[in-house]
Amino acid sequence: MKTIVAHAAKDLRIEAREMPEPGPDQVLIRMAAGGICGSDLHYYNHGGFGPIQLKEPMILGHEVSGHVAAIGENVTGLKEGQLVAISPSRPCGTCEYCLEGKQNHCLNMRFYGSAMPFPHIQGAFCEYLVADAAQCAIADGLSAGEAAMAEPLSVVLHAARQAGDLMGKRVLVTGCGPIGLLAVLVARYAGAAQVVATDIMAFTLGMARKIGADLTLNVADAPDGLDEFAADKGHFDVLFECSGVAAALSSAVPVLRPGATIVQLGLGGDMTLPMQAMTAKEITLQGSFRFHSEFFTAVEMMRTGRLSVDPLITHTIPMANAVSAFDLASDRNQAIKVQLAF
Repeated sequence: MKTIVAHAAKDLRIEAREMPEPGPDQVLIRMAAGGICGSDLHYYNHGGFGPIQLKEPMILGHEVSGHVAAIGENVTGLKEGQLVAISPSRPCGTCEYCLEGKQNHCLNMRFYGSAMPFPHIQGAFCEYLVADAAQCAIADGLSAGEAAMAEPLSVVLHAARQAGDLMGKRVLVTGCGPIGLLAVLVARYAGAAQVVATDIMAFTLGMARKIGADLTLNVADAPDGLDEFAADKGHFDVLFECSGVAAALSSAVPVLRPGATIVQLGLGGDMTLPMQAMTAKEITLQGSFRFHSEFFTAVEMMRTGRLSVDPLITHTIPMANAVSAFDLASDRNQAIKVQLAF
């Protein structure tokens, strides 16, 4: 079967690997769609990010869906031909964090397409994948592309849980990549009274307006665009910081109300924070990392029509053109979510 393998920065290859076979409690999946994530782009463009660097060739990909091709022993509830979204979260279930219900912090996590451990955890951009039946969420009624959006949606659902009740809150979203745009959708669904989004790209801001942002601000064209919200100690109750850029977080602190919550989703380099201003306003800084149980919730929300992620899928490109797809996904002037068709 064919796979998409990163060897180093700008060295992406389509390579043949042996066809896998399902064991007990597993299913073989004929892959259908895979979304190119920000972490995939870091591996492609830079060979990794921060201390996490490729040390050996690694199959990329973790936002995937496909059709059940074969079923292993003991598997119930799934049938051949069925479309499933596949959770890349594979905690061990036995470490102290798993036992505390914090599976996203598992000490032995096997998250698809991750160079954090060595040997690396191989990803899911391949023609066929063996997965545990427990990873598979039935995606009847969705397109393969929509089903593959369950993973990034899960990230944002976990972040929203970190933020707490959003009903009637005024929400600021900084960074309108796929995660930021999903944060706009989730905040709106959760009952936010106002959602304001910032970015430096007209294209992504246009998408934010299309999916429900009340106001969008291009902070490249108008660096002081948020100033109007700084009066009376601030305006916003919650910040979803999705850019990973220190300047975005720092510029948001003056417009946050006392007691506001910052949820940091964007992963970049280390940040220098305006700690004194945050302390004086009694602002809570809340990290958010991956997800676990939210995956099945994400699929059900899409299946029941409570959220529509379809507008965010801007391009679908054949696996054979993987390099072109990764180059396109790196261009925020024209692409939101680029997906591969296997």
